[in-house]
Amino acid sequence: MTRPTTPALLDRFGRLHTYLRVSVTDRCNYRCVYCLPEEGASWLPRDGVLRYEEIARVVRIMAPMGLRRVRLTGGEPTVRKDIEDLVAAVAAVPGLEEVTMTTNAHRFAPLAVGLRRAGLTRVNISVDSLDPARFARITRGGDLAAVLAGIDAAIDAGLTPVKLNMVVMRGVNDDELLPMTRWAMERAPAVQLRFIEYMPFAERWHENLPAAEMRARLAALGELVPAPERQGGGPAAHWRVGPLIVGFIAPITEHFCAACNRLRLLADGHLRTCLAHEDTPSLLTSLRGGASDEAIAGQIRTIVLGKPAGHLAEAEGGKAFEGVMTQIGG
Repeated sequence: MTRPTTPALLDRFGRLHTYLRVSVTDRCNYRCVYCLPEEGASWLPRDGVLRYEEIARVVRIMAPMGLRRVRLTGGEPTVRKDIEDLVAAVAAVPGLEEVTMTTNAHRFAPLAVGLRRAGLTRVNISVDSLDPARFARITRGGDLAAVLAGIDAAIDAGLTPVKLNMVVMRGVNDDELLPMTRWAMERAPAVQLRFIEYMPFAERWHENLPAAEMRARLAALGELVPAPERQGGGPAAHWRVGPLIVGFIAPITEHFCAACNRLRLLADGHLRTCLAHEDTPSLLTSLRGGASDEAIAGQIRTIVLGKPAGHLAEAEGGKAFEGVMTQIGG
């Protein structure tokens, strides 16, 4: 990794921030039970959403400070028009090592080749069930066939390894841990699988399944061997099961806050330092008010310096995450 050419994005706990998640829109074509209320949400007005050139400008400002990885999220990023243009603008920023995307893949199949040509290096795809009816219930209307076609298109386009994200909820889809793993093993190494602990929302509470219990169940398929080799810049702890790399993202039972290297740029311009904290200011006024790059860089450093030690969410009690996940970008 190349060294920053200007003061690095360090917080008061000494954490270096090299990874930016950008929510390009708060809108989504799904209504997943762990993310959105059934009736949807009050979407941001279009003039309140960052323009592509504004997102690219923030990335250009942050790259000399050590930013190396950018992930485009939503909402659902593929519902935003001409998303390839944003990928190209971000991928052209000197110093970046990776430009990735998290998508529900409903619209991804016809976009895969164009996104790859624009500079997308890899993709994460959310798939919480392999049963079409259950998938439709979890996503409130999602089409599993379209998602599977998106996975195939991503593999064919070379956006590999495609990381498949499954949010695990006890009593909802936890009985698919083994079937999902077997399915992914048949497609390794082109795919990797990541199981994600459900994160609590006060109005949409599902029961958490700890990562340790997930690993215990997967032992039925063979020995889980730690996989210390680099699998990306995210929070997953990786293991190998046969030919498959399996990651566990356990923000509730196995906090990784002490090593957090992530920032989140929301669609409305707020630079969020922690998934569970809403009290950071927006960059939108500065971006549209004539502020210089140097002034915005200073604002970003101040925001990062105030990052908290960690979130307070726990499996039982603790803090329910504020906000709507589709606005935060996961």
